[in-house]
This record gives sequence, C-alpha cells and structure tokens, in this order.
Amino acid sequence: MTVEALRVISPGPLSTIQDLGRPGYQRFGVSVSGAADRYALRLGNLLVGNDQRGAAIEVTIGGAEFEFTSGAIFAITGADLTPTLNGTPVALWETLSADVGDRLSLMSPARPDSGLRAYVNVSGGFDTPVVLGSRSTHIGARLGGIDGRAPEIDDVIPIGPVTNPVFPGRRVPLELLPQYGGDILVRVIPGPQDDLFDSDATATFYNSTYTVSDKSDRMGCRLEGAEVPAIDGAHDIVSDGVLSGAIQIPGNALPIILLADRQTTGGYPKIGVIASVDLALVAQASPGATVRFERISAEDASALARGRMETLRNISFDEPTSGTVHSEELPREYDIRVDGSEYHVEIITGMDEGQTSAIVNGIKYLVHIHPGE
Repeated sequence: MTVEALRVISPGPLSTIQDLGRPGYQRFGVSVSGAADRYALRLGNLLVGNDQRGAAIEVTIGGAEFEFTSGAIFAITGADLTPTLNGTPVALWETLSADVGDRLSLMSPARPDSGLRAYVNVSGGFDTPVVLGSRSTHIGARLGGIDGRAPEIDDVIPIGPVTNPVFPGRRVPLELLPQYGGDILVRVIPGPQDDLFDSDATATFYNSTYTVSDKSDRMGCRLEGAEVPAIDGAHDIVSDGVLSGAIQIPGNALPIILLADRQTTGGYPKIGVIASVDLALVAQASPGATVRFERISAEDASALARGRMETLRNISFDEPTSGTVHSEELPREYDIRVDGSEYHVEIITGMDEGQTSAIVNGIKYLVHIHPGE
C-alpha cells in the first residue's frame, strides 16, 4: 500500500511542522507555538482545500528540499524562497500538482524584503501526531512535530486523507496578498504597562525607526535602535501572562516583539501589543529590516481582526479559466498560444459523463463538456 507522504531530502537551517498552535495551556507553562505567520498558513490551507487549522511545513530562510512519494496537490505561501519543482520555478499563493518522485526545493529569499518563512501546504495536511490538541512543533519543549523535533534528512512526513479535492490553478486574489517588506509600519495597541513609561520615552518609541536584529527567532523579534527607558529604570514587574505581539521593554530598554514560541509569562513591562492583522509582517521581517510603530485603539484593532476573519471565511479564489467546448470538437492533443505564451494541451477521457480532464503544460485541469447543438 502506498502511503502519501513527503520525504525530507534536506530540512534547511530550520523547517518545522506548524498549525495554529495549542492555546489554552499557558497556565501549565506550555507555549502556544504554531505558525509564525498565521495568515499565510490559513490561506495556504484554504488554497488546497484543508481546514484553516491544518498542519504545514514552515521553512525558514530556505535550503530545504522534499520529495513527493505520491501525487499531491500543494501550495506554497508566505515568503518567496525561490521555490522550484524538479528545478522549474513555481508560483506562490497558487495550487500546484506534483507527481510521484517530484522534488520541491525552497532555496533562499528572492530579495532581502521578500520574507523569511514559507509554508508548504498539501491537500490533506500533514498527519503527524496530535499533542495537546496541536501538531505544532515546539523544539525547546519537545512537543509536536516529529517526536518533538524538527524534520531531519530521510524523515517521511505522512499526508492525511483528502476530504475536499481541489484542482491546480487556484490563486489568492492580489488584493489579499500580504505586503512583506524591508520597511514595515505596524499598528500598536498601548498597554498593558505603558504607564511605566513617561511621555518622552513613549514619544521615542512611536517616533523612532528600529532595525530587526540577527538575534531574532521564533520566540521573539529583537529590535535595535533608540532606547525606551522605564520610569526610574524600573524594567522589572511581577510576572504576568504574555501573548503574541506583546512588546516587552527589558533592562537594556530595547523592544522585543514576542512571537509564536514566546514564553508563557514575563517579568518585563509591555509598552503595547501589535494588532493581530500586522503581526505576520513582523514574523516575516528579516534581520536588517526596519520597523516603525503607530498607535491604534483596541476597538479598531478588533474591527480589523474581525474583518480579516470574515474575509477568510468567505474567500473566493481566482479559479482556472474554463470555457464551453463540444465533445466531438475536442482534439486529443494540440498546442495553443494565449497572451503570448505557448501551451501544450492533452485531453484525457474516461471521467464521469459530461466531464473530462486536460493536461496543460503538465498540470491537470477539469473540463466540463457540453453536448453539441
């Protein structure tokens, strides 16, 4: 029996299995973890017909290569790590097809501002063990993933059953694509300990441009730049709970933005929390990128979050172009030129009545056939 899976040829510097994480366990000291860029993960799952919470492979920086042990529908979202299939460049934010033995490579960021983390999503999702309600990997705690660790060479990552088949060629509409960049502006809800910073320190925080440090990781994005001193240098507080996007100001007075693998509690004051709709921009910011902050109210941040979730619930993808054809007019194989590009089309019969499929430049499409007049 053939098991649908992805074999790891090279994991790169860091590739991990991630879904939306394991909320609800912070009171037991268990980090939420999950995808650093939750928006890219959600869109990738929806592209390939999965629940938004499905597990994908988060590839950081690149250097990763995988082999399909069976045919699969997949999509790559998030950072542009110059993905190729068998050496041929493939599109991001679009459903693609792979055959047995095909090799998917994610090499390196296409540009310094094209993002840091890409997500490999497959129809059916990756079927690794569920630990505390999630497949997400937290390497420090040895939870989730593959025996609590990141994938290694020759690991075989199983793919779950496909419950909602989709076809190649679905694309995320341009207006929904995130705009990663080397100079990002993120919106911040003040608090919960912004009262520990005087007006001069607060003005410094909101009026300065910070640089992402190379010491950043999945736990937090460390920033370099103007110091934000607490009143009387009181940078220690009684530890309390923290959440993704919280901006801590530790003793060196330089901001740290907490990310997916953050600790469960912290003893540094938090000058603000980044609006959830902007957090992906921070997660995708490479070392050297610049970050600026802008105030926003909690009410406005909530409205933006609700709008984002409503968009995802009602998303309409750009589907492959299809037209009406008559069965007796279909040639078996032919070339066609569309908008200056050459396409080779092969018609495959034997499907349900009124349907057939076509292989266009190696990608299979569903074709509806209408009887001739």
